[in-house]
Amino acid sequence: MPHSQLLEPINNFLLCTTPEQWVEQAIKKENLSVILIDHLICELKAAQSAMFLIRKYAVDKEGSDALLEWLKPFEALIYKREGNWRDLAAKNKLTKSIIPKSSSQYGQGLIDKMVLLIKEELHHFYQVLEIMDEYGVEYQSITPCRYAKGMLRHVKTFEPDALVDKLIVGAYIEARSCERFAKLAPHVDKRLGDFYISLLRSEARHYQDYLTLAQEIADFDITERVNFFGEKEKELISTTDTDFKFHSGVPTVSN
Repeated sequence: MPHSQLLEPINNFLLCTTPEQWVEQAIKKENLSVILIDHLICELKAAQSAMFLIRKYAVDKEGSDALLEWLKPFEALIYKREGNWRDLAAKNKLTKSIIPKSSSQYGQGLIDKMVLLIKEELHHFYQVLEIMDEYGVEYQSITPCRYAKGMLRHVKTFEPDALVDKLIVGAYIEARSCERFAKLAPHVDKRLGDFYISLLRSEARHYQDYLTLAQEIADFDITERVNFFGEKEKELISTTDTDFKFHSGVPTVSN
């Protein structure tokens, strides 16, 4: 499928396109390191968020511990600077089957979709590390931008609405990531452009999986909540932002 076909539903889902001012900043050579490092962290955060949902809503302690063990070497590399990134490809596997706990209302569907998403996000994490190595970009700690926090602050506090909201937020994050990869691809060198295009298929599926789960779990039509978060996402993307990152808004100054 041509990537233009993959992007059509995403562009229809998002309420605004990425501002050209952001693209202009993102393709500058001096901003390559922050784009790659933030992308790396976003892949880990996406895996962590999906894992949190499984652990909170779907599995018992044994399953939860197995999930944490899977993520541990990836987190150790980022948060403790421990381990060799080249070893991570062999560590991207779950050591046991994860089944829902008997008291879970959400079942195997949530687990299956999120486990696949985690595996793919951790694979992308490794791929970004490969790219960073090729381009001579060293990892360094950077502060998170306002984007995810700005969305999550509107999540309801009672269930199942809280879970539904978190899944909708996940859909927007994945959709925006996909849209931005497509925006960047024509303006960077072939190696990086090909990499961004290669991510589109999985990112496009991830946003759909989040939305599907949200509607399956909700006991109401989620359209109103989808539109609500769409407006919040649009505001974050289309307004000025002092912190330039992968999901930031309109840059206020040249970097």
